Amino acid sequence: MENTREIILDMLMEITAAKEYSHKVIGQVLEKYNYMSGQDKAFMKRVTEGTIERQIQIDYILNSFSNVKVNKMKPLIRNLLRMSVYQLLFMESIPDSAVCNEAVKLAVKRKFHNLKGFVNGVLRNIARNKETIQYPDKQKEPVKALSIMYSCPEWIVEMWIKEYGVELCEDILQALLEIHPVTVRFDETLVEKELEEVLTELQKKAKHVDKQPYLPYAYTVTGAEGFANIPAFVEGKFTVQDVSSMLAVEAAGIRKGDFVLDVCAAPGGKSLHAATKTGERGRVEARDVTERKTDLIEENKRRLKKDWVETKVWDAAVLDESMIERADVVLADVPCSGLGILGKKRDIKYRVSEESLEEVAKLQKKIIDTVWQYVKPGGTLLYSTCTINRVENQDMVLYITEKYPFETESLNDYLPRELWNETTEKGFLQFLPGVQESDGFFIARLRRKAE
Repeated sequence: MENTREIILDMLMEITAAKEYSHKVIGQVLEKYNYMSGQDKAFMKRVTEGTIERQIQIDYILNSFSNVKVNKMKPLIRNLLRMSVYQLLFMESIPDSAVCNEAVKLAVKRKFHNLKGFVNGVLRNIARNKETIQYPDKQKEPVKALSIMYSCPEWIVEMWIKEYGVELCEDILQALLEIHPVTVRFDETLVEKELEEVLTELQKKAKHVDKQPYLPYAYTVTGAEGFANIPAFVEGKFTVQDVSSMLAVEAAGIRKGDFVLDVCAAPGGKSLHAATKTGERGRVEARDVTERKTDLIEENKRRLKKDWVETKVWDAAVLDESMIERADVVLADVPCSGLGILGKKRDIKYRVSEESLEEVAKLQKKIIDTVWQYVKPGGTLLYSTCTINRVENQDMVLYITEKYPFETESLNDYLPRELWNETTEKGFLQFLPGVQESDGFFIARLRRKAE
């Protein structure tokens, strides 16, 4: 019988000590223990993800109740206490006594017999007082308070307060901690009867399948254990893609017969969606920087049966002279800080820094300096990122329009009316978690002026 808590502890050690990405570690471990019950796997996934996601808040609580500060603890004991505090605070179905007892047993099993009293004392003290934990005052110290309550580094909170104000910043932070259903895109060419069949198939595998408000072919799916075994997925009748990414393709205004060049394409969601828009008379070329990434696009292309999508290994920052002024539409979903998808990739917030934001903005400019040249006069450049900070988004649109022969074009002809606002008319839209029902994402539509 596998000890689920010990597996969680090992995952946390790998994520924090070996600096591995949590979604990769969790994915590999769940595959390895695929024979375990769905309940056990769900428990392991939730505690590991939750402990990482709430780490700043958990460490604050541990520091409030322990004489030994978190950064002075043995790494294994630190992770054992973190995962136990997560269960005490956020998993009401587990008795506090069970959490404390299991943690003590695990400390002994992992040769920390001398620290079992410490582990037991700290956890029982927190369990007794968890309803009266004192947090910093939001009125007096908004940055510190929001950072701890929502487990987000202070510098990010500060940046978002400057850009969005305290209230909206808190809404964003809150939304990033909520459970995120998976969004799927149905093949737009499915007739009504086929669509109903696919929906029925999905409903058998998931707790909830709901219509997404913005697009007729987008649905959210909650509680499905992977899609690999669902025939409709294998047959390419639907694919996983966030609705913000679908809306980016809509905003590009792709027509039948167009040539679309996607310069940073992996895993290929936008390219393959674009192929639905161009039809077989059109052409889509999907590029990315490594073979591993283009293999991923190829895999999805085969499944979705979009043979007219070509893939190519190419660094977007390197000029391809053969492509100059060839594309009707260039999709530039450039590398970014990823701050809009913290709800899905929980450890990004601990890895990015103010310095890395500057570096990524330089890379974005380098890519734009190259790929704008591929757009035909009169053609469209669709710029997008999965982040929510001005430097990588609005500032980049200004950079493009000031430096190159482009002007922004209203998005209102391409997006559903409920998304229109004063910026969509100006050609861009910042999706914010907690405001729109999507990831944090940015899109801008730019037209190349006729020479």
